[in-house]
Amino acid sequence: MRRPLSIMRVDDDWIEVLYKIVGDGLRLLSHKAPGDLVSVLGPIGEPFKPSADRPNALLIGGGVGIPPMVFVADYLRRQGGNWKPIAILGSELPFPFDEATSGLETPWLDDEINRSMPLLESWGIPSRLATLAGFEGCFDGYVTDLADRLLSTLEEGQLADTEIFACGPTPMLKAVAALAERHGVPCQVSLEEFMACAVGGCAGCAVKIETPDGPAMKRVCVDGPVFDASTVVWES
Repeated sequence: MRRPLSIMRVDDDWIEVLYKIVGDGLRLLSHKAPGDLVSVLGPIGEPFKPSADRPNALLIGGGVGIPPMVFVADYLRRQGGNWKPIAILGSELPFPFDEATSGLETPWLDDEINRSMPLLESWGIPSRLATLAGFEGCFDGYVTDLADRLLSTLEEGQLADTEIFACGPTPMLKAVAALAERHGVPCQVSLEEFMACAVGGCAGCAVKIETPDGPAMKRVCVDGPVFDASTVVWES
């Protein structure tokens, strides 16, 4: 079976993915050498769709949901214009990159919370890291706690310019959706589900979504993976 992987960066002649070895398939992939051929299907499904009407993009990534947030940040910086993304990334395991002390200001945070992702830092995009694992310089708590701290400092006009983009484990996304609703900002989530066929045939990745015609089962691989968070029927 194929393995669904998120794209972290893309250029004219290459794509970059970030993955963790969790089984035989990804272990075999990790043994590939430069010049080896692999069979790839993609990109598939519906992507994030940023709106220029809301240039303050709050990117929230947890665990394997970090790479898509890097992708969105890279896309926005390439667009130019008035985009002002900021990333909040969380992990309970060591982060899959060498953390760095940020030189970019985040006045809504205490100075000791200063660890960032170097790649985003090099792009001039502020990022902060959250964890319950006690990593030095990181926020002690969930990504939603850190995002709530930021959103709580914004005035009404700033909230009107803000949209949330998130990817990560389902419990995290459910919490992000509730956070977005509480602050009255739109939110797009990229759902994580097991995908077998990746072409919508097996329906093994179906989730319940509210539509204008009522609840319906939608396939994450082709109808998603990105959905409006307010339309997802979150399991209790």
